[in-house]
Amino acid sequence: MIKRYLIERSSWIFLFLLQQLILLLIAYLDPSIPLSAVGYIVFISLIVFVLFLFYRYQKETDFFQQLEERENDFDLSNMSSPSTPFEKIVKNSITEQTKHLKQTASENRMLVEQEKDDLLAWIHEVKTPLTAMHLMIQRMDETPLKGDLTYEWLRIHLLLDQQLHQKRIPFIKNDLYMEVTELEMLLFSELKTLQSWCIQKGIGFDFDLQVTHVLSDAKWLAFIVRQILTNAVKYSHSSEIVINSYNMNDRNYLRIQDFGRGIDTKDMPRIFDKGFTSTTDHQDQASTGMGLYLAKKAADSLHIQLSIDSKRNEGTTVTLAFPKRNEFDQTMGM
Repeated sequence: MIKRYLIERSSWIFLFLLQQLILLLIAYLDPSIPLSAVGYIVFISLIVFVLFLFYRYQKETDFFQQLEERENDFDLSNMSSPSTPFEKIVKNSITEQTKHLKQTASENRMLVEQEKDDLLAWIHEVKTPLTAMHLMIQRMDETPLKGDLTYEWLRIHLLLDQQLHQKRIPFIKNDLYMEVTELEMLLFSELKTLQSWCIQKGIGFDFDLQVTHVLSDAKWLAFIVRQILTNAVKYSHSSEIVINSYNMNDRNYLRIQDFGRGIDTKDMPRIFDKGFTSTTDHQDQASTGMGLYLAKKAADSLHIQLSIDSKRNEGTTVTLAFPKRNEFDQTMGM
């Protein structure tokens, strides 16, 4: 701050020093003026100027130092009172801008909330004809056309479901209900939705559930599993998906392993980034880059450690590590 203050007042300092040099120069050129007396006056003036500069530094920088240290928020209560006309101008300007930003932020928040409510209402409206469409498809005879229609219906259903949960993610903590959840029922329910797609791609499942119950929110856990299974089926063909659960070091684990195309090593650090699809298969139009991102966000809220191990053309293993009971109680205050 001292350096910046001296730079700010450099023109005044330069003017003062120039005046003292002029006095010394006049005394040097005019023999009638005692040089020693002028030098003494200049010396005293320098001491007074330095003391004055130190005093003004304390006085003038206090307001701006507090302004620099204050947090970047809309709270002006901790802002120091101005003591000069220019400081008053600064404070009035900040106050007016803050009021404007508060109003704009409030309006934008209302617009976002309205947009979210409208989108959620639209998704629920679309689900009605989508359900009717599914019933009509089920009445059709077993033909290749029925399989194609079922697959396209499933894609729309999963995209709408993903969009619905994407809008709910920011408020997930208000929607959590922790309970003992039965893994087998949850997994079979999700696989039933994907059944026609799995049959079409020749994909089977191998189960080994040593742990049958976990402590979690059933609805959001189902969403996480849905995203993982959807990716496993999407990127596999004519192979098995291995699902097992186990307990290790007093912690429950759920592991879902496929033998599909896998993920390139250079893409691994970015797989949970919003909107990231792939650098290797960047032309894949079916990928939205939202599934793993949303699954990770939901898992973090449930205190589930979501990890992925994958190799290109060898498959992908996704592991869900559920929190220990005592860890969850401490975190959630249950």
